[in-house]
This record gives sequence, C-alpha cells and structure tokens, in this order.
Amino acid sequence: MQISELARRAGVTTKAVRYYESLGLLAPGRLANGYRDYNEHDVRLTREIRALGSLGIPVERTRPFLKCLTAGHRHADDCPASPAGYRDSIDELTQRIEGLTARRAVLVAHLQQATHRGSRVSPADEGEDLMTDYTSVPADLPVPEDDGAAAHLPGTKVPRLELQGTGDAACRLDALGAGRTVVYIYPLTGRPGVDLPDGWDSIPGARGCTPEACGFRDHYQDLLAAGADGVFGLSSQETDYQREVVERLHLPFQMLSDPALSLAQELSLPTFEASGLTLYKRLTLIIRDGMIEHVFYPIFPPNEHADQILSWLRDNPV
Repeated sequence: MQISELARRAGVTTKAVRYYESLGLLAPGRLANGYRDYNEHDVRLTREIRALGSLGIPVERTRPFLKCLTAGHRHADDCPASPAGYRDSIDELTQRIEGLTARRAVLVAHLQQATHRGSRVSPADEGEDLMTDYTSVPADLPVPEDDGAAAHLPGTKVPRLELQGTGDAACRLDALGAGRTVVYIYPLTGRPGVDLPDGWDSIPGARGCTPEACGFRDHYQDLLAAGADGVFGLSSQETDYQREVVERLHLPFQMLSDPALSLAQELSLPTFEASGLTLYKRLTLIIRDGMIEHVFYPIFPPNEHADQILSWLRDNPV
C-alpha cells in the first residue's frame, strides 16, 4: 500500500510516517519502480507508535515495543524490555508532578500574600496552610439537586427585616428600592487558616463561597451596567467575620449578616446542618420593588454564578 493509505488507516500524517522511517522504526519494502510498499505489519507498528505517544511515550522510545511486535508477540509490552519504557515515562511524570506541585505551592503563597496585603489578618498571624486554597473549586464536587425548596419564592413580598451589613449602617431588605437588587445567599466563607466543617466538600452545594464572592467582585460593574442597582452577599456569619472577608477579597459591595437565620424563618429558605451549625443553602434572590422577582436555586458551579446572573439580567431587561 502507498504512504497515504497507511497514514489514513493508522490515523497519522504522511509526514509522521516519513519521520518514523527516518528513525528506522518502519522499514517498508520497495516496488520495482522504487516506490515504498507498506503492509499490514507497518500499519500495526504505526498504530502502536501513535497509541504510545498518547500515553506520553516519545516516538524515539517506542523501539522496544515495536521490536516486540516484530518478533511475533501479540502485545507490544509482552517483552521484558517494554515495561522498562513504562517505568521510565512514569518516573518522568513523577518528576514533572513534583515540579508542578512545588510551583503551585509558590503560586498559592503569592496569592495569599496578595489577598492579605493591607488586611488586618495575615497568613502568618493565623498559621495559614498555604496549600488550602479556598479561591478555587475542586473538580469533583457533588452537584446539588433541585429539591423544590425555593419554588415558592418568586412573587413573594420581601419581609420588613433589617440586617447588619459590613458598611456603616444596617440594611432593610424591603427598602432596597424600585430597581433590581441581587442578594446572593451562601453557607459560609472559608477563611485561610481556619478549618471548614467536617465533610464540607462532600455536601452538595457547600464548597465554593469564596470563588462565588470573587465572581461577583470581578463582574460587579458588569452587573450594574446590565441593570442591577446593587449587589449584596448574605450569610449567617457574624459581621466582623464578614468585614475581614470584604477586606481580604477587596469586595466592592456589602455582606449582610443574619446569624439568627431570620430571613430563613420569614421566607422558609432552605438550610442544612454541618458540624452542629445551621447554614443557608446557596441561592440568589433578584429583588425588585420589595418583591422577589426571580430565584436562582440550586446554584452550580458557584464560581460561574455571577456570569449566570449577568446573562439573566441581559436577557431580561427592565
């Protein structure tokens, strides 16, 4: 067969085939006219090179595997020399992982120093574990399901409730104005150096409060431009705790404190238990002229929630 057919059947380019030949990994026959003549064995060798390459084994190191096939073995790793190729690649990956881990530790350290700069709380003061990064969301978090606990909220009147904010004055939720206000409600914000409740990452919808806050911070001006008159975060954490969060994360909006879960009682908002604490489930209220216009629940992933709010505001102009 010609080189183009070999390349097509093996899933590689003709340039790659010529490169394999230059390394002596392929040795096609020749026709009377001098053209290369590839056979089924060449197809098998080329496919093996491609498969090993997908595992990170360089072309130059595939030779023991190819020799094993050429010797008549069913599998390219049936020969003693082949596992050595695996081990060499594993050792290289281990070194790369260790190097990346070290780089990550340095980056996290710089991140924590940057987020604490100018704050009253420093990593050194709290004995902070620099490898505990609350600003990112783990990839394997459980996804919360819609249990219908917020279905009754749209169209509900906001109760006359005053909550202390991180600003100078308290905030009345029923007096936010005729425009749209975004009130995102969350369980609790992790603080560097302070352990999260036991099993936090295994609770659907619990992890991700800091990334969610950072998302609202980064999109704050976009949200205002899209029609929001204001943004508030709300949790059951005390005001002093939230002031530290606002300062550390440089949030341009207030956080409201509801340690008595008064809003949950007034509106029958969903909550959950963790380490003896009763905490809000993550949800967001769009309040307009004293009424709940729209509710986001459940929310996932939390680090993309501000984008979801922004898209809704743009799709539903006043």
